[in-house]
Amino acid sequence: MDLYEHEAKQLFGEHGVPLAERQLARTPEQAVLSAARLGGRVAVKAQVKAGGRGKAGGVKVAADPEEAGRHAERILGMDIKGHTVRSVLVEQATDIAEEYYFSVLLDRAERSFLAICSAEGGVDIEQVAAERPGAVVRAPVPVRTGLDAATAERICAEAGLPEEVRAPAASTMRRLWEVAVQEDATLVEVNPLVRTSDGRILALDGKVTLDDGAGFRHPERTPFHNGDGGGGREEAARAKGLNYVKLDGQVGIIGNGAGL
Repeated sequence: MDLYEHEAKQLFGEHGVPLAERQLARTPEQAVLSAARLGGRVAVKAQVKAGGRGKAGGVKVAADPEEAGRHAERILGMDIKGHTVRSVLVEQATDIAEEYYFSVLLDRAERSFLAICSAEGGVDIEQVAAERPGAVVRAPVPVRTGLDAATAERICAEAGLPEEVRAPAASTMRRLWEVAVQEDATLVEVNPLVRTSDGRILALDGKVTLDDGAGFRHPERTPFHNGDGGGGREEAARAKGLNYVKLDGQVGIIGNGAGL
């Protein structure tokens, strides 16, 4: 199950991953109140389970609560790659000095996890890997030993992160590793992981995919299934015990395992 950004950041916060202050809003009025509580500049971010929100106009920075409300009014109801925006995350705006990329994902072929890191975050990591393969570090992470401090710092060094941020970045990576293992996630991604102008490391975005097969071990995550969902069809399919994935195009695929 893919999580919304605000859900992913809830998990991050529970595991000590450094984050900007934020509040979820479902109406323009709530966005105004949230921006007023947070104070200063805020980012208003569409909550959809799809990439490319910024390019679609789903992420806007507001200088004051009134502007945050206007942005929310335009973003709510927007269609982004077939997903309707039903809520926005109002988050303290961050002065970014540098952007990095980090993810940990389940490598089914190797029966282990794979950590991916790059000093070139904030853009499509597939594009970076295709154009500059040396800018992306891939490091296997054995399940039994996990991502220890030495390995995390080595990954930061090989990825070209500045020496002065390697220790805090490595610490954040280890906390993201905890999210993957303790929450039974098959993907934990932060793009970008940023260094702020005052030297802090923050997870500015968050993408998490939980293993549905491990849901019985996490009854506390049931609200993630029962939220505003990815749409009527996804929720209807889940109620019948089916996995439904909405894709673009006009061809539908029904898949089954061997033995049908």
